[in-house]
Amino acid sequence: MSKNQDNSTNDSSSPQRRSFLKQVAGTTVSVPLAQGLVGGSALAVTSLAAAQTPAAAAPAPAAAAPLEPWIGYTSFSSEEAAFVEKMVNVMCPADEYTPSGVDCGLAIYIDRQLAGAYGKGWKRYSKGPWSPAPATLGDQSPLSPEDQFKAGVEAANEATKSQFGGKTFDQLTDAQADAFLKDIAGGKVTNAGGRIVMADWLNRQVMQLFNEACYADPVYGGNNGKVFWKMIGYPGLPATHTNDIVQFRGKPFPGAKDPKSIVDFS
Repeated sequence: MSKNQDNSTNDSSSPQRRSFLKQVAGTTVSVPLAQGLVGGSALAVTSLAAAQTPAAAAPAPAAAAPLEPWIGYTSFSSEEAAFVEKMVNVMCPADEYTPSGVDCGLAIYIDRQLAGAYGKGWKRYSKGPWSPAPATLGDQSPLSPEDQFKAGVEAANEATKSQFGGKTFDQLTDAQADAFLKDIAGGKVTNAGGRIVMADWLNRQVMQLFNEACYADPVYGGNNGKVFWKMIGYPGLPATHTNDIVQFRGKPFPGAKDPKSIVDFS
């Protein structure tokens, strides 16, 4: 998933990452919108991606201008912003399909979600007691989603300092950062403070926010320039695509070249 800072590349990394991104959109059949802005629930929209035949690789797109004049971060401190920017660039490196994760707006999306209703724990039960429970019962932490995310960033930085001679995550090479994220996902990185389980933090919260940032409507800050919609052949917002799914199943959909977002209808 990474490209080293010394410009040496792993030939198999980018295709693997792209396969993952397409699989997220194509096999789930639905794309969650911004959870903090839709009452905390995952609002789904129908995707044509599963019916598309992969198109030939297009020339590398330029970074699109933001839909809104985002100025700074609302939730992140400077250290947290550095961590998240490094993370999304490692998980979504610039290549012939998309700009870097930061240029795609992924860090902005995550920041705005954590600063909003979702991050503050709107409609979440906030009273104890807090007892261990299986994952099927959902998150049992007394921390708000924003506090959980920040605790994970802090714990991850402490782990990299211990492992890499005092370096924080953003100071690692892309290859080191990529390997470190895989170690977290695999349960190899523990949280000395014990506030959160690092593997759950990455696999459940971080990956959920990352997936949303890629495929949500650009009005929420991510998917800048609709670049991920264009990559998978998703036509966007209109609710008139039920018949199109039948008519164009297994065929390229013409409307996917110019997908429409909420902004286009406002």
